[in-house]
Amino acid sequence: MMKYLEKLAQFICRHMTLWVVLCSAIAFFYPAPFKPIGKYISYLLGIIMLGMGLTMSLEDFRLVLTRPKDVFYGVFFRYLIMPLVGFGVAKMLGLPPALAAGMVLLGACPSGTGSNVLTFIAKGDTALSVTVSSVNTILAPVLTPYIFLLLAGSMIPIDAGALLLDIVWIVLIPVASGVVLNMLAPRLVAKLTKVVPAVSVVFIIAIMSSVVALNASKMATMALVLGLAVMLHNSAGLLLGYYSGKMVGMSDKKSRAITFEIGMENSGLTVALALAHLDPMAALPGAVMTVWEYLSGSMLASYWGNKPTPDAEITLVNEPV
Repeated sequence: MMKYLEKLAQFICRHMTLWVVLCSAIAFFYPAPFKPIGKYISYLLGIIMLGMGLTMSLEDFRLVLTRPKDVFYGVFFRYLIMPLVGFGVAKMLGLPPALAAGMVLLGACPSGTGSNVLTFIAKGDTALSVTVSSVNTILAPVLTPYIFLLLAGSMIPIDAGALLLDIVWIVLIPVASGVVLNMLAPRLVAKLTKVVPAVSVVFIIAIMSSVVALNASKMATMALVLGLAVMLHNSAGLLLGYYSGKMVGMSDKKSRAITFEIGMENSGLTVALALAHLDPMAALPGAVMTVWEYLSGSMLASYWGNKPTPDAEITLVNEPV
């Protein structure tokens, strides 16, 4: 039975982008069945974050002590570049206040859960990616609300305290619970983590479909500008992520990890926070980003994965024969 579940989980995860696009399209044309999901988004995201916590351990934070400079740069660039890019794109395109706030919130949230997988595919420094993701997530309750308040406070009314509390409930507590469960029952968790990613994918699809359904009429009128905003935001994140790593002297493997830590957004969290605290329109950038970032990210990861890193080439040249 477990083998069939594992195969099903692999099938669901392998074709995630297809499911997201397909279900979002159905929700756009037939929104009614998907709208009721909206009220449960924060709970669904909490389960996704619990799943993320189950895959983490205290070992994931070891690099904070052994390679503090690399981790610092990853976290610093994440929370510096993406909020400013979101703000800049919103101003450049003259987006309406709710949509502009959604772009800033997208940038102010921590890195996306897919960054680690894409770093692995791209032959990047996966250990660095995992650690930076973990630290970004732990810091999110403090950094996300106040960066968002600083940049978007003039665009839309914001209760930073309520935002912080929501991130604690949706992100910090589920992730910490997952880590504790992993420590207390590692064998059980090892079995669960084979199907947990598929559960997360199903819930992500449900969240995105709900947001599309709730905003179908608005999406129809601003699809072009919304798509352009998200593509600019993501492309700038990936580009600046890679070259910011290079700028501070990181190797190519490390720079690839930083690329995905900065370019991949936790769009599910963006959607949940926007629906809970802002106008529903503010959730649209997160919904569209879920589709786009996996398309662009997987293409870049595949490109890098099919060619050796310069670091590997140097190793091969210096290797004794």
